[in-house]
Amino acid sequence: MNTPRFHCPVLLKSGDSINLPAGAARHIQVLRKQPGDTLTLFSSMNQGGEYEATIEHMGRSDVRVVIGAHNLIEREPLNQVHLAIGVPANDRMDWLVEKATELGVTSIQALMTERSVLRLNGERADKKRMHWQAIAIAACEQCGRNQVPTIHPVMNLHNWLSNLSTSVTNSTPNSNKILLSLQADSVPLKTQLRTEKSGQQFIFLSGPEGGFSLPEETAALKHGFAPITLGNRVLRAETAALIALAALTIE
Repeated sequence: MNTPRFHCPVLLKSGDSINLPAGAARHIQVLRKQPGDTLTLFSSMNQGGEYEATIEHMGRSDVRVVIGAHNLIEREPLNQVHLAIGVPANDRMDWLVEKATELGVTSIQALMTERSVLRLNGERADKKRMHWQAIAIAACEQCGRNQVPTIHPVMNLHNWLSNLSTSVTNSTPNSNKILLSLQADSVPLKTQLRTEKSGQQFIFLSGPEGGFSLPEETAALKHGFAPITLGNRVLRAETAALIALAALTIE
């Protein structure tokens, strides 16, 4: 049986005794774990890897563990991919965040576009971002990743393009920027990848249902995005994003 994995957003150190966060504690209660059982912990506050841990106390609502050995294990893809996507409707964004995390996405930027069906702003947008971040954490616990992708605050596409150097990450000014496009001069993604070496950073921009409008595509091209295509089939917004992500991250 696989050892349960939990994200623990504190600085982890071998030999320390800590109380687990409420969510992880509840999960362990549901799993009917007992003192002496082992877990795996990882934290975005550490420099990577994961820790062995042993349960030393089970309370009614609290669980205390002793942190054991640090294992410098990472399961990240060679390429770092920052996905920027026009938010799909209904609960499809939830599914997209989960699967993109499993595929190894580095960060996700949710965008409001002209054709977005779901409209988010203010407090509702903040709540959605926190919800998507929780989904990404749960996906990391399940798939074995120790690096939790960042879910950025929801932005308008044009504002995001104008602030691209800071809205994705300060470390990607020279990233390969590619745009999923229906334009006639779009290059197949496989052709684009033949010219790139592994260990690259990509910013992949993909639209909502119906794609980007012509002015939106034009703006993206002016900001240095190269148009690519995934073929002649019409794919759902979330399907197209995941196919491209898989091509960029799976060795």
